Amino acid sequence: MKKTLIIIISFLVLSQGITAWSRTEHDAIAYIAECNLKPEVKERIESYLGGYSIVYFASWMDDYRRTPEFLFTDGWHMGAVDENFQNTEAVHSPRGDCVLALEEAIKKLKNYQSLDDSTVAVNLKYVIHLTGDMHCPTHVNYADLRSFFNVKYNGVTMMYHSVWDYGVLRHAHTWSYTEYQYQLDRCSAEEKQQIMQGNPRNWFAESAKDCVVIYEWAKADDELGVDYMNKAHLLGENQILKAGYRLAYLLNKLFE
Repeated sequence: MKKTLIIIISFLVLSQGITAWSRTEHDAIAYIAECNLKPEVKERIESYLGGYSIVYFASWMDDYRRTPEFLFTDGWHMGAVDENFQNTEAVHSPRGDCVLALEEAIKKLKNYQSLDDSTVAVNLKYVIHLTGDMHCPTHVNYADLRSFFNVKYNGVTMMYHSVWDYGVLRHAHTWSYTEYQYQLDRCSAEEKQQIMQGNPRNWFAESAKDCVVIYEWAKADDELGVDYMNKAHLLGENQILKAGYRLAYLLNKLFE
């Protein structure tokens, strides 16, 4: 049964394209953020989202990236770094990347009161999703490393990138997005402030530095066992928590 599930997941990943995290992880990031929004900010944001929570739109960019209207966003979900973990793709790639796209959306929302409601809404959706994407370990493109190689997980061959999108966190828990918030969102005010310091470019460099270890943990054709998953899910949970707090920081700052 477990192998059948993995095969189905692998098929869905290949047929739908590369995503960062699953819906549950994106929802968890948005819900952690929502639980750390100022009440007036939460109300203001939801007025632009048709009364919906930010969680409702956490995976919106993945749903719409292949539609004609939003095909231009398809290259925004990943970013590249140099040997010093500094973002490079925003400069060199005509397709853009998660850092540049997030910075542009933030820049527009700084003047949200001068924008029409639909422009505010779509840029909000960009911020909600891309803050999560940029914290996904396999959504960092390193100069000499690639996540698109095959490994074996429970005897089934699948792409390493896909293991991180769907397998790592599911191995440890089958939490709902609200359970992720309940279990992970336990930092003190001082710890939260420390995590929130900086900006998207700093955060992406930090993620790149912290997450490069996953390419030491696994090589092409490796069999990923319990030891691997026990290390990996802790890293993944930490990235989700950071993304949630940082999303809250951005939204509180933009809409206070």
